Amino acid sequence: MPLPEMPAPADEAIGKRLRRLRLARGLSQREMAEPGITFPYISRIEAGTRNPSVKALRQLARRLGVSAAYLESGVDVEPHEEREMRIAEAELRLRLGEGADEALASFEQLLAEARTTGDRAIETRARAGIGMAALQRGDHGGAIAALEEPIRAGALSPLTDGELYAVLARAYTSAGRKHDAIELLEQAVLAAEEAGDLIIYLRFASFLSYALSDAGEIDRAREAVEEAVERGRAVDDPYMRVRLYWSQARLAATAGASRQALRALRQAIVLLELTEDTRQLGRAHLLAAEILNVDGRHEQAAPHLVQAERLLAATPEAEDRYWLKVEQARQAAAAGEPDHALTLAAEALELIGDTDPAERGSAFAIIAAAHAARGDTTAALQSYAQAVPLLEQAHSWPEAVQTRKAWARQLEAAGRATEAAEVLEQAAEASLRARR
Repeated sequence: MPLPEMPAPADEAIGKRLRRLRLARGLSQREMAEPGITFPYISRIEAGTRNPSVKALRQLARRLGVSAAYLESGVDVEPHEEREMRIAEAELRLRLGEGADEALASFEQLLAEARTTGDRAIETRARAGIGMAALQRGDHGGAIAALEEPIRAGALSPLTDGELYAVLARAYTSAGRKHDAIELLEQAVLAAEEAGDLIIYLRFASFLSYALSDAGEIDRAREAVEEAVERGRAVDDPYMRVRLYWSQARLAATAGASRQALRALRQAIVLLELTEDTRQLGRAHLLAAEILNVDGRHEQAAPHLVQAERLLAATPEAEDRYWLKVEQARQAAAAGEPDHALTLAAEALELIGDTDPAERGSAFAIIAAAHAARGDTTAALQSYAQAVPLLEQAHSWPEAVQTRKAWARQLEAAGRATEAAEVLEQAAEASLRARR
């Protein structure tokens, strides 16, 4: 527990305060030193030639028995206020993708403290931070474990904690729990309708359309999008319009209507270019590249892929990183670079793990095409057999149809005509599903 301190002199610099407190405790600079904080480093802080890092500030404060806030500013704060500052700092680090592991450690420490002190507000935010950190690492199970409890307990509301509902829905979908995602988002839509909050309603209606589309419930997804678009006419909010265009693009892409999807995406990109949201702009370019690549228009996809890579260079989100690698692998395969395509697709699979069947299916389809280009028929057929069930599980019908056709061609080249005919027949059935 930090020791109480008298208010510091108004003009006391942090170095002088550190020296005063150290001497008051009868400690030398060497005795203050610990791993990561050498006594020369402490000497430079006291001399005023070096400012301590946030981590060093906390370690030194703990060693001196004061709060980090007091050591930094000379003004002590209540324990709750200090936790508020620490959690805000961890949230900022996580958002910026800087020191994610350290941010996670802070959230876990704050969660333990909040449970001990009964600080429900900090406990909720700490759980949210742990969930966000888990999602960034691609640990969907960890995100669910952190967020499910406070949402089910009613500690979080879609009206005030909408981002956390969206994160949990994404984690459910990526973990294969698509109907849990739909149920959660339906609750959020209903809460927004009951509260009469049109902006929150439109946001969650868009998310609900994604979840329904991912689950293959295309008619319900279309209804959700059409109703959201109709209600959204009264809203002059560029971000909300981006969400609606994105919903339309995803739905059209799932149904194989690539031109309609690209038309909606172009409108989203125009609006995003007026904002500073580089991540969403990068993802819009990446979705455009995916649609064009799957459609066989690789040359048109290339500029979008370049833009996506530039805009997503610093993204901490695992799903953005593996999505980018999958599309880069697809582009490399189309450019006649099978070895490079294999490397990129393998890196993507490592990042994806056991989640996201759509992207895993795409990666295996690319690996199959690369093996076929290298003349390794056995490896190609094995990869096609892995790709197709994943793509159909994810309701990625247009890509599933193309992959089945490529698989059939490979079977024919291997002299297995009967199997090729069966695969082509199944491709026709998948094509019919896509049209429906």
